Amino acid sequence: QYAPMPGLPALLQALADKVERLYQVKYDPATEITVTAGGTQAIFTAIAAVVHAGDEVIIVDPAYDCYAPAVQLFGGVPVHVRLAGDMRFDAEAVRKAITPRTRLLVINTPHNPAGTILREADMLAIADLLEGTDILLLSDEVYEHIVFDGEPHASAMRYEALRSRAFVVFSFGKVFHATGWKMGYVLAPEALMAEFRKVHQFNVFSVNTPMQHALAGYLRDPSHYEAVSPMYQAKRDRFQAGLARTRFRPIACEGSYFQVADYGAIRDVPDRGFCEWLAREHGVAAIPLSPFYQDPPEGQRLVRFCFAKEDATLDAAIERLCAI
Repeated sequence: QYAPMPGLPALLQALADKVERLYQVKYDPATEITVTAGGTQAIFTAIAAVVHAGDEVIIVDPAYDCYAPAVQLFGGVPVHVRLAGDMRFDAEAVRKAITPRTRLLVINTPHNPAGTILREADMLAIADLLEGTDILLLSDEVYEHIVFDGEPHASAMRYEALRSRAFVVFSFGKVFHATGWKMGYVLAPEALMAEFRKVHQFNVFSVNTPMQHALAGYLRDPSHYEAVSPMYQAKRDRFQAGLARTRFRPIACEGSYFQVADYGAIRDVPDRGFCEWLAREHGVAAIPLSPFYQDPPEGQRLVRFCFAKEDATLDAAIERLCAI
């Protein structure tokens, strides 16, 4: 049978308990949490719920490629700013992009594709930017449990000034490294969630019932998600140690399962052509960074590797990269 539109009550309660345990904040499972068909659906529905014709939405490039099309579909105007050169959040760039028409700011931590994280100073800067405005926040936190080196996950939920205006999006598929599940959830204050559910009701209605039963039980044991960061950190360390033997220059990877690397010492060609050459001639797949930008930086020579692979696959990839 269909699950209730917002989600199975047992799963909603398990999520409320998890959030309170991790972040010491309370969300009402009946009115402030909704189960979705993956993180992307949650992002799309949040944008649909609050963005109208002519509204501006600030997107920080490089950015996950679903944000801007959703904004445009509902008549909004994406306003793109960039991370700083070291892939760090640039509060001043965001400040300059804010206008009276700004409706929403989209942030992402840990960041896809950059692999960097937002820290408390960044979140406080964002709170300062939004203070005294009606600008809403969409915080994409699907890599919540893939944060490295003992750093805390700086969720928007930790900060009342942000929590009170934020849709916070999560993904079961990312947490449990099973992306084919397409299961996620979103948290928001009751008034925002009421708007979210008006759209959710008619574009999805409800989400896979058996999976919701299974996840409600699975979440009772925190070790299932607490073990994720150490597992991926070991893979990151293994892959980075291998990259150190190559001519690639890795960018700091603080979270997610993506490693960005500079290939400028190998070939001075655009990233799409480099990735095609790398796959065709050396059998290693990488993703160019330029598609994650509205306007890619001139001369940037960066690609994204994914290290969510078996160790043997990572080792084989490194051996091939060392030969370049």
